[in-house]
Order: sequence, then structure tokens, then C-alpha cells
Amino acid sequence: QVQLVESGGGLVQPGGSLRLSCAASGISVRFYAMTWYRQAPGQQRELVASVQHGGLTKYADSVKGRFTVSRDDVKNTVYLQMNSLNPEDTAVYYCNALTYIDTHSFDYWGQGTQVTVSS
Repeated sequence: QVQLVESGGGLVQPGGSLRLSCAASGISVRFYAMTWYRQAPGQQRELVASVQHGGLTKYADSVKGRFTVSRDDVKNTVYLQMNSLNPEDTAVYYCNALTYIDTHSFDYWGQGTQVTVSS
């Protein structure tokens, strides 16, 4: 059974930092494209940052230079380091694992972790 468990969310003041973790079981994250998404109230889910199985990273323009995605293959965990947070970063953050084998896609989601940026 595949599980993705996010942690590290919480309440932080503007300008602060948080590190989110996505611990995987049942899959090896190094073989998946691991992506952080977020969804604010009333908004669509949007891609925040991803790390491909080859290590290539990608970021939304709104977080470039502030967020860093990384992967620890030994711990089978993906991280999202978030610095210089602002209220617009408030959202539920979700971890996603995606891979394709032949014509089949394997797509898994975590339950989400709330990030609130407020003074």
C-alpha cells in the first residue's frame, strides 16, 4: 500500500520559514516525479515545485528564489524548504508522486498539510 504523509505545516509570520516533509512508503521516491502542490481556499490546486526522478527541479514563478525542493533517497522523503513566506503562500500543501510504466500511470497523493502565513 502506497502512502505519502506530509508534515511540517503550521502557522508562521510573514518573512518566516517552514520545511515541509513528504515521507513515502510503498514506493521509492527516486523513481517518481515528486511534486508539491498547494490549494488556497476558493482557488485551484497549483504546482509549487517538483523534483524529477533524474533530479531535475522545477518551480512556480511565484516561489522561485524562496522555495527549494529536495529529495532524500535514503529516507525516502521529499522536502520543501520555504523561506520568506508571505500571506499569499497560505494554502494546504499536497505531495504527489507520479510515474508512467508502459501506458499506465501511477499517481499518488498525500492528505495535505496546512500552511498559514499571518501576523
